[in-house]
Amino acid sequence: MKYKIASFPGREIKIEDKNYLYFGGTAYLGLQTDQEFQNIYIKNIQKYGTNYGASRKSNIQVSIFEEAENHLAKLVGSVSCMTMSSGYLAGQFITQAFANKEHKLFYAPKTHCALYLSKERSKKAKSFVTFSSLNFAVRHHLDKKKKTTPVIFLDAIDFSGASYPNFEGLSQLPLSKTILIVDDSHGIGIVGKNGGGVYRKLQSLKPKELIVSCSLGKGFGVQAGAIFGTKERVSTLIKTEFYGGASPASPANLASIIDGERIFIFKRIKLKKNIQLFIEHLYTTKKFHYMLGHPAFSFQDEQLTEHLEKNNIIVTSFRYPNENSSLMSRIVISASHTENDILKLCNVLNKYL
Repeated sequence: MKYKIASFPGREIKIEDKNYLYFGGTAYLGLQTDQEFQNIYIKNIQKYGTNYGASRKSNIQVSIFEEAENHLAKLVGSVSCMTMSSGYLAGQFITQAFANKEHKLFYAPKTHCALYLSKERSKKAKSFVTFSSLNFAVRHHLDKKKKTTPVIFLDAIDFSGASYPNFEGLSQLPLSKTILIVDDSHGIGIVGKNGGGVYRKLQSLKPKELIVSCSLGKGFGVQAGAIFGTKERVSTLIKTEFYGGASPASPANLASIIDGERIFIFKRIKLKKNIQLFIEHLYTTKKFHYMLGHPAFSFQDEQLTEHLEKNNIIVTSFRYPNENSSLMSRIVISASHTENDILKLCNVLNKYL
């Protein structure tokens, strides 16, 4: 069931004058409603304005863009970084850059729609059901068309556990001969060294080239996207009309990623404790798909969603990315939840499980 609410859904939401605990969404660190982080954001809006609509190629260059990109590249472990106004745009940009005769595009299981071209979707391009079938297809392509480089698209956090944290399916593939493009929207800011996401882990698998794109909104609480890769790749992308013609992310948003670093560290520690508390107080986790260290717990039981709602708990449950897609139901633990919130959730779940 869908509900309309009048304010941002934090740890609690109000629906028709009734309060519910909210364990959904993607505000993993609870930054959007954190007063200290809001104060940083407001201060940066006062300095940089509410929006910056000029091209990054303008003769006037605002220094915070480069400062933020260097900061993010260091955090992630890549040589270079470029930012954009959203993660979806970053994904589309990367995909368009490789949609040519020199490359053959392959989609790993559960690849996010941000990494599909619209024209590819119209041709009903689909992700492979298993990594084994993907492995066979890529190797077959390499045997038959040696001059065309395979490009593999992947979601780092696919909520099934098939990829992060061990990437066992990906390890089967001939990565040394393929370009690997990964969406890390649900990982960056949350998992990896200091919240750096999956870049370092994937680099250790030694692909021919690694490019990571992501939204920065889920892990850092501000509207922006980013692309990480080699200096040569990022420089090539920056020279395009796609990049030059698009408005950038708000400089206030990017400045808040730098200025909020201390808060992010504290919030990640709090999130880790909340995840552990949740797991420890459940009778069983067998009903859920989840990834070690990540706060999302997916399930496929509509009656469980109804049981939670009857006990004043709302979770994520809708068809995504369109009405023809399968139902996505997910319990999301955040750093904003209190110990009592999580214990209540566990108590309600245990009565059902």
